[in-house]
Amino acid sequence: MASFFTRKRATGSHDEKHPDSPPPLAVQDGAVQQAGYSSEEGIVDEAADDLHRGMKPRQLNMMAIAGAIGTGLIIGTGTTLKFGPGSLLIGYVLMGFVVYIVMVALGEMGAWLPHKKSFSGYASRFVDPAMGFATGWNYFFKYVIVLPNNLTATGIILQFWLPNLNVSVWITVFGVAIILLNLIHVSFFGEAEFWMSLIKALVILTLILLCFIIALGGGPNGVRSGFYYWQNPGAFAQYTTTVAGVKTVVEGETGRFLGVWACIVQATFAYLGTELVGVAFGETPDPKKNVPRAVRQTLMRIVFFYVAGVLVLGMAVPYNSDLLAAATKNKVGGLASPFTVAAQHAGVNKLADAVNGMLLIFTISAANSDIYLASRTAWALAKDGQAPHIMQRTNKRGVPIPAVALSSIFVALGYMNATKDASTVFGYFVSLVTVFGALNWIAVLVSYLAMIRGMEAQGLPRSIMPYRNPLLPYAAYPALFITILVIIFSGYSAFIPHFQVDKFITSYIGIPVYIINIFVWKWIKKTKRVRPEEMDLITGRRS
Repeated sequence: MASFFTRKRATGSHDEKHPDSPPPLAVQDGAVQQAGYSSEEGIVDEAADDLHRGMKPRQLNMMAIAGAIGTGLIIGTGTTLKFGPGSLLIGYVLMGFVVYIVMVALGEMGAWLPHKKSFSGYASRFVDPAMGFATGWNYFFKYVIVLPNNLTATGIILQFWLPNLNVSVWITVFGVAIILLNLIHVSFFGEAEFWMSLIKALVILTLILLCFIIALGGGPNGVRSGFYYWQNPGAFAQYTTTVAGVKTVVEGETGRFLGVWACIVQATFAYLGTELVGVAFGETPDPKKNVPRAVRQTLMRIVFFYVAGVLVLGMAVPYNSDLLAAATKNKVGGLASPFTVAAQHAGVNKLADAVNGMLLIFTISAANSDIYLASRTAWALAKDGQAPHIMQRTNKRGVPIPAVALSSIFVALGYMNATKDASTVFGYFVSLVTVFGALNWIAVLVSYLAMIRGMEAQGLPRSIMPYRNPLLPYAAYPALFITILVIIFSGYSAFIPHFQVDKFITSYIGIPVYIINIFVWKWIKKTKRVRPEEMDLITGRRS
């Protein structure tokens, strides 16, 4: 098995294709050093890189602003608004803080020590190659699972117009389209993502403005709600759930707390993918300049899209609205969007078709990004000898064809809709993705804190880093703690009103998979934890 994953490592000879390039660095004391870099000068050797730096700064910036906005915000908020606008706002503010800290930690590492091996490379370099292996495959699993999730959402949206056409048809049509888009040069992918992200940004801004106008009394009904719904019916609602047609209500303070927690878990899912811009760092020119700029865009996105979005939504729709209950129960296209409910509640009855068309951009863009991120993760794993060697092969356009092919296979998971209800399958994927995604955040934060310990042990001040955030490193600790809590208690709904095996498995299966991968790789490769005083803080360094 070890030989299956082992890539060709040069120890004393130069690359045959690039005889003038420096030899790759070996693994020493558990610290993985990267081929393609000159440790002596700290300059990236572009000739030895397989991926092309074809991602333009404007494309990276737009991906940072709107690239990962998807069904979590535009549809998922409808299922949690029923717990009250206060609960929803707390959930998005709290997890917005966490994801911002994850991004600035990633930004500090990416601007100072850029590489093309995604989060797994930092985990291998600063913590343990076994953690890098587990992190890389965990990130891969996250995106190949969310891929059929987004294609399923696309099919559900289109059923709004064509209810008799099976979702599987649309999974095939759009699956083929995004696979082909990922087989061309990264610059074309970046351009497609740029325009789709731009449209998404304009759409969500339009919907936020719509809800704000409605709250000020600009709707056909002329009702100026303001923060009225925060008082009547209230800011916090008790936790309710329906299992097998039976509705269960948890009363009192416990019920309100569970309502807040449900919003925190849903907000985690909505924010997942924010870190996608970190994978694109490896295909971005001048990371010292462009990485910090992209990371700063994240804060704007969190505040203006997510937090402002749920705030005005809570102003325009009461949590006990019959329209909201019907929308989340139906889970069909635009009817499932709480933004459509806000318009209907104000007397705007012709918005469903328009919102549906807008939602298609969200889901197709997200699915397009899923294959890109999964394939680059598989490529990075192969470069570190943690995936079959063939996965690191690229064509003359710099596209990792085998990795794209492997990622594309998982489109087939969407065909589960042929035998199960589409909304049920969608819920399974959401639970799986949430735990996989949160584990990736933990890997980023642990890698960052390990790097900081290494800098302290080697007497390197943070002042030498080209990008530094004033909240770090201290804010990384509460962010890590919150993320761990979310993972541990994300499956609370599996126990209410009684134990449900399917919910429990989909909520927690990612944890044993991650831990098993760590121990399997340690057993195969006999890896060691990277000691702070021996950590490689020179290779590829930008100062």
